[in-house]
Amino acid sequence: MRVCLIIALLVVFSGCISDEPEQETLIEEETIMKQISISSEAFEDGSSIPVEHTCDGDDRSPALSWEGIPNGTRSIALIMDDPDAPGRTFVHWVIYNIPADSVGLPAAVPKDTSLNDGSTQGKNDFGKIGYNGPCPPPGKPHRFFFKVYALDTRLNLKSDVTRSQLESAMKGHILAQGNITGKYQR
Repeated sequence: MRVCLIIALLVVFSGCISDEPEQETLIEEETIMKQISISSEAFEDGSSIPVEHTCDGDDRSPALSWEGIPNGTRSIALIMDDPDAPGRTFVHWVIYNIPADSVGLPAAVPKDTSLNDGSTQGKNDFGKIGYNGPCPPPGKPHRFFFKVYALDTRLNLKSDVTRSQLESAMKGHILAQGNITGKYQR
């Protein structure tokens, strides 16, 4: 019985021992805690996305605003996806290298690979560059997450990058993140 207790305590405490300096751990925990506040003039967080921003309307991106981009940010990335899509999470928008001093994106971002401010748009799951809005099958409402990431670097990626390629490139470079969720039902 005592041997089991000693082994259990060793296992628990072994997870607390680290070769890395304590300061690095604290910086990492502090970084994880930073949140970006995101809003849209088109819809409130958790409410319906207007038809004009969907495939049933003009299919133009909504205006987004954010606050809380931390010092040290070199670029911003955004991914919009639908986790309620049948079979898998469906990606609607991939955009990165948004300037660090940006406070948001305007409505109707052009569906071009390179934008005037230096931002680059990747490929969505429709196989297109830029934003393609909600277009779920008829039935229950789907949730659409607009996720913004503050990065400590500018990314050197090809223009037709996918979400998974962008997420892979962002690993270890995220200073802060946040999201806003909209819903849409057909």
